Amino acid sequence: MILPKTVTPTPFSSGTINASAVAVIDVGSNSVRLVVYDQAKRAPIPLFNEKVLCGLGRGLDSTGRLNPEGAKLALKSLQRFAALAKAMNISDIDAFATAAVREAIDGNDLVDQIENHCGFPVQIISGEEEARLSGLGVLSEIPEANGFMADLGGASLELAHLDNGLNVDQTSLPIGPLRSPKNKGEKDVRKNIENKLFKINWLAPTNESTLYAFGGAWRSWARMHMKSIKYPLSVIHHYQVPLQSALEFSRKIARASANELKSFSGFPEERAESIPFANFVLQRLLEKTKVSSVIFSAYGAREGLIFNRLSASVRVEDPLIAACHNLASITGRTTVDGETLYNWIGAIFSEETPNESRLRRAACLLADLEWSDHPDYRAQHALLRILRYPLIGIDHPGRAYVALAVASRHAKVQQRILVRALGNILNKRELQRARAAGLAIRLAYTFSGGVTSLLEQTHLYREKNKITLRLPSHASVLVGNVVQRRFVSLAKELECEPNILNVRL
Repeated sequence: MILPKTVTPTPFSSGTINASAVAVIDVGSNSVRLVVYDQAKRAPIPLFNEKVLCGLGRGLDSTGRLNPEGAKLALKSLQRFAALAKAMNISDIDAFATAAVREAIDGNDLVDQIENHCGFPVQIISGEEEARLSGLGVLSEIPEANGFMADLGGASLELAHLDNGLNVDQTSLPIGPLRSPKNKGEKDVRKNIENKLFKINWLAPTNESTLYAFGGAWRSWARMHMKSIKYPLSVIHHYQVPLQSALEFSRKIARASANELKSFSGFPEERAESIPFANFVLQRLLEKTKVSSVIFSAYGAREGLIFNRLSASVRVEDPLIAACHNLASITGRTTVDGETLYNWIGAIFSEETPNESRLRRAACLLADLEWSDHPDYRAQHALLRILRYPLIGIDHPGRAYVALAVASRHAKVQQRILVRALGNILNKRELQRARAAGLAIRLAYTFSGGVTSLLEQTHLYREKNKITLRLPSHASVLVGNVVQRRFVSLAKELECEPNILNVRL
């Protein structure tokens, strides 16, 4: 086995952290991938993402060497990545190799070729380091994560124990769809997997815990599950499946023949070999840990690597709020500040939960996202755009809440569109609270025209069943018919009486 090179986190230069794009190259056992992020920050935005399935680890256990054709394709693909990075003027490139390269007797030879032909260094990271980075990737997106992270690659399974936001243990197992020897039967392969999982003492049932699943085969599994229940969203990231539903679907896949499996809606032909394997591993993990649900994450080692290099003060930022600030800064208008808006309408939502407050803040930051669209389509576009945007730090109900709030800031969303887009993701109360948040934002924009100083002269608050807009007498001229109508609509949504109070200063 090739000894892995030591990985020492290196802080990004001060010039890079605010100004330059960064690239992460992952030389995995099944694929090589280049991801370019806009900056090294709390919620980096992927600007470019390309994956090539090379199968470096195919036959590794039989030969001890990298797949020759896979190595050629990987080198060719990495040369392309290097040329792209140069054209994009990216000098900060983090490249790392995982299980197949670290275990193959010719792994270092491939790394030498990459470095000589591509011009960037490649770190061969250990299995535990890969598991640690994957765990950090989940924590960077879900700071309060509690349960187990599982990252299934082509030739290894990385596991981490996450305890309410802390990565307390991790390990790597030689388990992957590419490495199973052909001279072993399916029963022997599965028994070997079960034995390896059984030996991990901390991989045990815990109350109210979650399995955070990462890896291409599992994301394909999640997409198939979505199709099977006619789920309204197509976003895999943070897709959550209750334990019983996940087990029932995994057993359905396990019973299916190869031909039957191909008939499943959403079945990916390119992963025909890996889906049954991934399904078996997922099923055993669920049965062993007895978690309450499984959440599929798009954040893994690559994002964990960036998170690992950020300062402590940046790490503690809320990922959702950071992501919304990012999006607003590149697409919104420079009108009323989202934080000012959030505070201005806050007094009428005193009964909201901490999570609802956080979602309302996100909606305020994204309130002007669709300012340049045709007025007739702003609400619908806002709804669909936010439902599909790669936000982090937010589950699917939260995504739906923010999307409906921002849409309602523009106009009432037609019921047929709402049903088609959201299904039953939100309950009646959540729908009402999201619409109310949107109507409050709409009132603020209508009254002030997006001028922050006008909002700062007024006060919106709630006392029992009455909502009051308090403003100085010289500002009463701003309360026209449209403002009054929208104020009444807001009060009606909250089942309150509207009251406009003029105060002489």
